[in-house]
Amino acid sequence: MKSGAWITVAALGVLLLAAVASLFVGRVHVPPMEVIRGFRSDDLTLASIVLTELRLPRAVLAIAVGATLGLSGAVLQGLTRNPLAEPGLLGVSSGAALGAVISIYFGLAQIWNLFTPLLGLVGAMAAGALTFLFGRGGTLTLILAGAAVSGLVGAFVSLALNFAPSSYAAYEMSLWMLGSLADRSWDHVLVATPFIAIGIVILATLARAIDALSLGEAQAASLGVDLDRTRILALIGVGLSVGAATSVTGSVGFIGLVAPHIVRPFVGHQPSRTLLPSALLGAALLLLADMATRVIPTNQELRLGVITALMGAPFFFWLVVRLQRTAP
Repeated sequence: MKSGAWITVAALGVLLLAAVASLFVGRVHVPPMEVIRGFRSDDLTLASIVLTELRLPRAVLAIAVGATLGLSGAVLQGLTRNPLAEPGLLGVSSGAALGAVISIYFGLAQIWNLFTPLLGLVGAMAAGALTFLFGRGGTLTLILAGAAVSGLVGAFVSLALNFAPSSYAAYEMSLWMLGSLADRSWDHVLVATPFIAIGIVILATLARAIDALSLGEAQAASLGVDLDRTRILALIGVGLSVGAATSVTGSVGFIGLVAPHIVRPFVGHQPSRTLLPSALLGAALLLLADMATRVIPTNQELRLGVITALMGAPFFFWLVVRLQRTAP
């Protein structure tokens, strides 16, 4: 097996196990044999409804969202040569949050539940376009523009919370921003996955470019890499995929940071080799986090963003300690 290929196989194995396990785990106890029979039954039994209408779309969304977060984090870390780069770097996640908050603020979510993800997607694309408009001068300019857009959009989100028309609306906004896969249906899958798929395909084409960029921008340009085109494609790919993901799940952090860091030591630190295993591991991590929200005994289900933060923060504390020990 080629160097580093085993980490891809391992990540795929963990993903498959987590995907199967997620169908058997939930707040509503369904015996395992009933779940298995639910696959083959055309009758509207409790097991078949729980499996096909609740757990299966939730698992599909977790895989799609986790994969795009892991892949986007790996691409952005290679593009910016910054190990702390993550999918929210370009302001896309904040834009999606603003779109969703607008939907809740004006009561559109009560009219049609898909208004929230649709407006979230519009907000993500608008934020990405604004970042591109002001960040065309280079990678550093793009990062600064993304930070500025994130700050501006975050201010508007805070403004909406401050002037929420009711305590219920403020509560709904806060809950959405914590991130969750609860109550997601096949409609949410149909809204998000086409954009996620297009974004993933675009990001996957940047493998050669981010390998060249690891040598520096001048060296990459001398190797024939069109830097402006690479940045534009990265922005479009992240905007489409992460924007669509955030629009249906809310804000989910750390997956795009943690997955590439776990993978990188096993692939010789070559950026292009981190892409596929980061996507697979990101999907597996999000599935495991979503399962944790269902099995941890609490009065109400924990939010996905809380679990991913609890998973991610200790990892980075460990990373800091390791760097301190290895630093000269």
